Amino acid sequence: MKVLFVCNQNRHRSKTAEDIFKNKFEVKSAGLYNENPVTISQMEWADIIVVMEDSQRSEIAKRFPKQYMQKQIVSLDIPDIYSYGQPELVSLLKSRMNNLILATH
Repeated sequence: MKVLFVCNQNRHRSKTAEDIFKNKFEVKSAGLYNENPVTISQMEWADIIVVMEDSQRSEIAKRFPKQYMQKQIVSLDIPDIYSYGQPELVSLLKSRMNNLILATH
């Protein structure tokens, strides 16, 4: 499965998620508000798009309406209060992704 993790800057949450799950899935990460924001090709590459907050799902819908309708986009509901690799963030990501995987299979 190809998973694209998206957060605001692609510095903490989505980067951590990419590192955690790179041995389990094909993964990429991207940001919405950084110097190199998520692209159409990244959206089209992914089987599932995982955002950290619902507002990011809404932003993807605005920027990529066609891809938004064609892709499964799920929110892990993880606020932007963590640092890259922070143990609490790692634990949350693993728990929420595990629940997501169980829910989709």
